[in-house]
Amino acid sequence: MHNDSKYDKRLEGLPVEIWSRIARIDELKGQWVGGARLSPQTLGRLKRSVLVTSTGASTRIEGAKMSDEDIEKMLRGISIQKFADRDKQEVRSYYELLQNVFDAWKSIKLSENTIKHFHQELLKYAAKDERHRGEYKKVENKVHMVDAAGRSVGVLFDTTPPYLAPKEMHELVEWAQLALAEKKYHPLLVIGNLIVDFLAIHPFQDGNGRLSRVLTNLLLLKAGYEYVPYVSHEKIIEDNKPDYYLALRKSQKTLKTTKEDITPWLDFFLSTVLKQTEMAVQLLLQEDLDKILSPKQLAVWHCLRQAGAETTPAQIAATAKVARPTVNQALNKLLQLKKIERLGSGRTTRYRPIRRD
Repeated sequence: MHNDSKYDKRLEGLPVEIWSRIARIDELKGQWVGGARLSPQTLGRLKRSVLVTSTGASTRIEGAKMSDEDIEKMLRGISIQKFADRDKQEVRSYYELLQNVFDAWKSIKLSENTIKHFHQELLKYAAKDERHRGEYKKVENKVHMVDAAGRSVGVLFDTTPPYLAPKEMHELVEWAQLALAEKKYHPLLVIGNLIVDFLAIHPFQDGNGRLSRVLTNLLLLKAGYEYVPYVSHEKIIEDNKPDYYLALRKSQKTLKTTKEDITPWLDFFLSTVLKQTEMAVQLLLQEDLDKILSPKQLAVWHCLRQAGAETTPAQIAATAKVARPTVNQALNKLLQLKKIERLGSGRTTRYRPIRRD
């Protein structure tokens, strides 16, 4: 691979915001340090819940309909009739593949074989995909934007023609392997570059979007972002789906032109990783509260965080089903811990969590 490959050129002269975001991510990553303060039980619980959340989000981005609750039921063996078999197949295979990545990432290497194997695993329960499982596409495919009802709302861009997909995948993976091994660029830039190109090639007939998110989880873990199994990357993308599509579209329409520019995508990708990192560090603060507060006081705290707006003690008591005197005690304790702030006074007193941006 030449030093002046198109992949390298895209990473030259990036705007300063990209670098400051990377610096912030790594500063927070340093605070995580293996979640050393979290108990194995807490980590286990978080990982189980992220597997469900990530599976739900990643399959819904592609138009599946199952809620996280439905997925929980299905995994517990409760029969769910109201969903298409395809949704259930996609959910089960995504869950199992992601679980495998979370458990065995240290021994999984980035290679074309790994990517093809992941694809095979991703479609293993879908009989209709048997023909092209683990094989690069043989037929043209287009990328559609999907609305909440799972309907296409337009073609995002034309992908690499099938006869060129194997060559382009080989070049892309070879570049990423070398770039990661030589530490020539920050790993987050290599991962972002790989994913935007992978989605532009769209090498498989189906499952490319889901596969790109499994790969992102694997590569972040291998790059040392070890909190990935405890905060869902996919959920953040689902919550910002219009921005996700827009960033991809803006970047991908410049690919294969004389002025390739993946800044819009890197911007979105790094914002997502930053949010994930901030949430991971919040988990450490949360764990401290678990040790300090009684279960009822914790219920008050959760209620305040979920409200997302200023809340009165009466509203908290009603929502959290906690007696008013206990609510008042909890609020005083949370004020001392500088977790919340008080607004107004007397009968109009309201509370809200302090945002730490």
